[in-house]
Amino acid sequence: MTMTQKMSDWTYHGKCVTELPTEIVGFVYLITNLVTKKMYIGKKLSHFSKTKYKVVTLKNGTKKKKRIRYSEESDWRDYWSSSDEVKKDVKLYGENAFTRKILHYCSSKGDLSYMELKEQIERKVLESDDYYNGIIQVRIHKKHITKEANGNKSKEVSL
Repeated sequence: MTMTQKMSDWTYHGKCVTELPTEIVGFVYLITNLVTKKMYIGKKLSHFSKTKYKVVTLKNGTKKKKRIRYSEESDWRDYWSSSDEVKKDVKLYGENAFTRKILHYCSSKGDLSYMELKEQIERKVLESDDYYNGIIQVRIHKKHITKEANGNKSKEVSL
């Protein structure tokens, strides 16, 4: 860990992550509370799809709303999971009492959901008090999973 790196910074294979690879849709992560040793497995999208409307004037003079879709970076840098219990402990113990580790970069939403579920099942998060996770909920169709995820290999992205 460098002098400017905090315990709570996102890391991937031991290196601090300040930018996400452009080709990924999101990542699967592990948050660890260094005080209680409890952990949380989750997923985070790298970008959100957003829609805004713009009024345009057509050639005949009529006005029409035009829908414009765009992508915006998510709040991944400051994200502390969707778990209320994790967020409560972050306020209680402070951000530096936690580590945030990226386990897998994923190139599709299907891979993202599959890899999160795979990590949760392999680690038996619902069978242990060592995890904050209290529910596993996922719907994945076979055609939405790439061969990398289906072959039990996580997508390795060079940084």
